[in-house]
Amino acid sequence: MYRPVRMRRMDDSGQLSDAHPSSADNFATTHWSLVLAAGDRRHAEADQALERLCRAYWPPLYAYVRRRVGDVHDAQDLTQAFFERLLEKRYLAQADPERGRFRAFLITAFKHFLANEWDKAESQKRGAGWSRLVLDFAGQDAVHVKLSDKLTAERLYERQWAIALLNRVMEQLQREMERKGQGRQFQCLKEFIGGTGVSTYAAPATELEITESAARMTASRLRTRYRELLREEISQTISAAEDMDDEIRQLFQAIAD
Repeated sequence: MYRPVRMRRMDDSGQLSDAHPSSADNFATTHWSLVLAAGDRRHAEADQALERLCRAYWPPLYAYVRRRVGDVHDAQDLTQAFFERLLEKRYLAQADPERGRFRAFLITAFKHFLANEWDKAESQKRGAGWSRLVLDFAGQDAVHVKLSDKLTAERLYERQWAIALLNRVMEQLQREMERKGQGRQFQCLKEFIGGTGVSTYAAPATELEITESAARMTASRLRTRYRELLREEISQTISAAEDMDDEIRQLFQAIAD
């Protein structure tokens, strides 16, 4: 099974930080390992990490159920209830990284939840007994309205998964640049990172008070780092390294559809 070599653990502020594996309390922070570790009481920090994982990946599932359920409040109830079950570990016992990608596991678990607990979830009051995970349904509904009506629930899920992942990668790159005191460079050159920006570097070069050649080189370094972060993020969701290129292809295909 594919696992990154780097290990992380929670620091005192509740953030994940790089660390060398020195005890049984360490665990690789792939999304799969978070799911598996959450079922192991020895990993006290796993619950917090899994909660952040839920915060990252709920929008694609909400997009899926919004297409399946006519009433927006019912869709919110179902999404909220599913993550309550997930964080309570009721659905983690069947998780098996060898079976495929985290993206497939999550939608399969959600479909199982809808099929087996639909009536129970619909009868719950929205947010009843649940305060750990506050989901921005209003913000996500604004996105949902813009999506093509031609997309099936499954295609909406794939599209929103890709958008959420790519946004996280871009945000991570921005944070890296800001920590280095290069936030202005990022803002001026971010449109070139995806390779679809304007053809001339004259405007950002002028803004940054550097030559066009220097602006082009800086943008090239940003693109390289973006690709590294993208592959690192995707590596957290697959169980086999050979799936990397195919997963990247599927992500960009989902956005193009």
